[in-house]
Amino acid sequence: MELIGRLDNGNVLVIELGEDNLDASNVREFKDAIQSLIQDHTRVVLDMSHVQFVDSSGLGALISCLRMLNGRRGEFRLCAMSKTVRALFELMRMHRVFNIHDAREEAVRAFA
Repeated sequence: MELIGRLDNGNVLVIELGEDNLDASNVREFKDAIQSLIQDHTRVVLDMSHVQFVDSSGLGALISCLRMLNGRRGEFRLCAMSKTVRALFELMRMHRVFNIHDAREEAVRAFA
């Protein structure tokens, strides 16, 4: 699982997901990797620009991240989704659950 995390704008952790899919085949690895990255942060942006497919277990993993951060009074934002992934989120009404931004910079600025 390729997750690259870096601090942006001082205190916003931006994580780039370098996988094509977030599905049952890699969701356990994703959860383990992202939990260790976000454990000390309350402002997190997940850049999904490389992701072309998300299934229900992938959605569940993202909801788990959202709940973890909300439990610590943090915020979790998604950005740079492909059109197909964005369409899936809208179909499943997940665009009402997550803060979704078109670009990484926009998501980071939204914390200001």
